Formats: sequence, C-alpha cells, structure tokens
Amino acid sequence: MFTLKAGRLPPADVKNIIFLVRPRLELMDIIAENVLSEDRVRSPLRDFHILFVPRRSLLCEQRLKDQGVLGSFIHREQYSLDLIPFDGDLLSMESESAFKECYLENDQTSLYQAAKGLMTLQALYGTIPQIFGKGDCARHVANMMIRMKREFPGGQNSIFPIFDTLLLLDRNVDLLSPLATQLTYEGLIDEIYGIQNTYVKLPPEKFAPKKQGEGGKDLPTEPKKLQLNSAEELYAEIRDKNFNAVGSVLSKKAKIISAAFEERHHAKTVGEIKQFVSQLPHMQAARSSLANHTSIAELIKDITTSEDFFDNLTVEQEFMSGIDTDKVNNYTEDCIAQKHPLIKILRLVCLQSVCNSGLKQKVLDHYKREILQTYGYEHILTLNNLEKAGLLKLQTSSRNNYPTIRKTMRLWMDDVNEQNPNDISYVYSGYAPLSVRLAQLLARPGWRSIEEVLKMLPGPHFEERQQLPTGLQKKRQQGENRVTLVFFLGGVTYAEIAALRFLSQMEDGGTEYVIATTKLINGTNWIKSLMEKLEPPPF
Repeated sequence: MFTLKAGRLPPADVKNIIFLVRPRLELMDIIAENVLSEDRVRSPLRDFHILFVPRRSLLCEQRLKDQGVLGSFIHREQYSLDLIPFDGDLLSMESESAFKECYLENDQTSLYQAAKGLMTLQALYGTIPQIFGKGDCARHVANMMIRMKREFPGGQNSIFPIFDTLLLLDRNVDLLSPLATQLTYEGLIDEIYGIQNTYVKLPPEKFAPKKQGEGGKDLPTEPKKLQLNSAEELYAEIRDKNFNAVGSVLSKKAKIISAAFEERHHAKTVGEIKQFVSQLPHMQAARSSLANHTSIAELIKDITTSEDFFDNLTVEQEFMSGIDTDKVNNYTEDCIAQKHPLIKILRLVCLQSVCNSGLKQKVLDHYKREILQTYGYEHILTLNNLEKAGLLKLQTSSRNNYPTIRKTMRLWMDDVNEQNPNDISYVYSGYAPLSVRLAQLLARPGWRSIEEVLKMLPGPHFEERQQLPTGLQKKRQQGENRVTLVFFLGGVTYAEIAALRFLSQMEDGGTEYVIATTKLINGTNWIKSLMEKLEPPPF
C-alpha cells in the first residue's frame, strides 16, 4: 500500500492498481497524473480501479473525464467507511471538513454519513432506546435516523441493545472547548505535535540511543513515529491525566521496572530463572515504553515551562473565568505586533468572543484591522468564515449570557485538583468542558434541571424514543452501569474524551461512555479547516 503522491507510480510488479480516495477534486488531478505517467509500452497489462470513500462523486468523475483518464478505470465504486474504531471506546469518521461543510456551506452530506454510521452501529449492537440531542445538526441526524428506520421496516433487529442512550451534540453548542489549550498528556501531545490517526511524529534527538564517548555524533534526522493507543499499558494509564500529574507516575513506574530487573540477582533455582526469563519480554517492552514517554514528557515540559506558553494560558484562563473579556487584550495585541503564528492569534480572539457572547463593534474592528494589516488582507475571507461559524461575532444584545452559563453549569472551578481529580475541570486546569458537563447532567439529574441554560445555547434540544420489540427491554441488574454513546457532530478534542473517560471511571457515576465523532480535532487544525487559502495572482 502506497500513499498517493504526484508524479509516477512507485515501481511494483502488480496487475491491478486500486486507488482508495476521499472524493476531493485536487486528489483527482494527482490520480490523473499517476495514470498518464504510466508507461503503456512497458506495462500494458495493468488495470486501474478507483474506490471513493465514503461515497462516489459525479464531480470527481467529471474531473477525471476532463483529464482524459476516466476510461482507464475498469471499476469505479464507493466504499462506505462510516465509523472507524480508534480505541476501545472511541470511533471517528475522520471527515476533516465536516464542521466547515455543516456551518459554512450548509452541506449536510457528513450528517447523512453520521446517520448511516449510527444505523450500522444499531444493526450490530441493537436499537438505542433513547436519543437526546442539542443543536440543529443533531436534530437533522436524529430525523434522518428515524426516516431510515421507517424506510427499512425489515431492519428491526432482535439484538439485545448494548447502548441505553445516544446523545447527539453539535460542536457549535460548545465552541469554547476546542479553542482552549488542552492540558491532559494526550491533549498536549496533540496540541504541540499533532496526532494523526493515532500516530505522532516527534523530534528525533530525544530518542537517539546514548552511547558512551559518542557525543552528539550521527543524530537521526527522521522524525520518531510512535503509535498511541490503549494497547500500550503505560500510555493507557497516563494519557488522560493532567500533565502536571504525569511526572510522578513515570518516576513510580521507573522504580517498579528497575526493581523487577534487580530480581534476576535473587533468582537462584532453575524454576526462578525460568520464571524471570518468561517475564523478560514484557519487562523490556515496559522499559522501552517508559523511555519513550519520559522523552515525550521532557519535550512537552520544555514547551509548557516556557514564558510564552504560561502567558498564553493565563490569558485563556482569564477569559474563561470572565475577566476582562469586553475590551482589547494587551497580550493579544503584543502577539500580533510580534507577528506570532496567525492561528494562535485567531484562537485567542475567538476565545474572547465566545466568552463574551460576541465582541463590541469597536473591539472587533480593532482586532480585524490589526490582523489584516499585520498578516495580509487575504485573511479577510478567513475572518468572514470565523464570523459565519459563530466563532468571531458582534455582540448583538447588551446581555452577555456566558457568565450565567458558566455559573449554572459550573464551568469554572477555582480549586481544581490536578493530581487526584474529583471533577472533569482538571482537563483544562479549571475549565470544565461544556459539552461534557451537558452529558454529565443528562445522566443525573436530567436536562429538565437546566432548561433555562439550554435555551441560551444555539439550536433546539430534543428527546426521541425508539420502540424496542417485546423481550428486548433492558432490566438493569443492581449496580449495573448504563451505557451512553456520545456523538460529537463537528469534532471532539482529546481533553473532552479524557473528561468523559473520567466520568466513566467514577465509582458513583453509574454511566459508561463511548465516544463517536466526525473528526478528532484540536484548536489549531480546527481553525485551519476554516481558513481560506488565497492563491497569489500569476504575475
């Protein structure tokens, strides 16, 4: 299997070449180049096939026709890959543009794919009896699911339901959580290095094997690529912890591992030696895993202890706790003047806007003028997109709803315990993600207790019940947990996932959460997906 690249296809002694692609026009141009560069004299017998994921596109086929290669494909099919399992409790559609399509382009294709994915899930794991939702996209998905069920009456399955509840949440109900800097171990890895499909690429220097007498010679230049998921014991333990609590876990593990290796000196009998040897592969894997995560923690610590990171975090936390959200922020102004990365500026300005239910005309105009004059007028389209998405907006009424939402939902906690947390606010060191608070309050005591706040948040909230065939109604055993599937339409961050896992592990929680989403996001790649790339004129 090869990654799609422009130019000639890699040499391979094969008869069939299958292109597995998302239906995007720019990819069709690369495929056309691949096909046209094939030497028909040297390899006349190669057959081409194309599979579109998750659906066929007439527009893409037309582009291939314009390029003169459509007839080269023997099969043109679609492969419905709806929800991809990323971990035992995490599914994602990995649709990069879902948020932009829904909120800027009014294109509901990704919502249809989400509804189809949920129908597949129900076919495998039983009908979900209760559906709750908040937001316009959530309403659309629920309506599509109900219609699909009506259109396929034979699809009524007799599988005992695994899930008790489905909660559909629009990303624009909680625009704040992705903008804030995540402070869990996994969240920070994603913020700083970006996790792509459970893999992360890291600077190689920290991972070079240290040999005596070879000071800095032949350092590797290729980035270190590591897979991150719960199959790795140590990672499963530290991924959802606040970064400040990771160091103590790593040092404890180091002591345990070195003590285990010391055991070999005490192994006297053949039986003891045999037992030690049988444990060796596991111990070596644990030592290698510890070395990797100690190196990653050092890389992250270099950044989190920097003055710039601290200043940025302080401003974010001031906004989230409601301090000085209604005037131009000095730190943001300084960052613009020093030409810090544009995405960092946009995250701060959008965060301030969300925490103030929009900015006053004077403040908004000032930020826009400063950004355009410093970074270039081509970014006017990006600012327009952010306004359309509700991330950067004008304060229309004199009333700011955010303080009411913050108090009622307990979104800001002053006395957060990062080492042994007792509340989900530890994932942002003080701020409890609104999306997860909604899930928590739905489980207990129910949304009726927060009717007023729900009205302040965008989009409708609703409840649907799906009738189960007789004999499939769940009778709960004493102490048995409910299982809730939370589907984020428009993306979810690793910090929110960590918060939901924390709720699953609470002894008196009574609910286990499985998370599904259109895309795993962080503030940077989310804002990037809304940015317009203007090509310079060709002169």
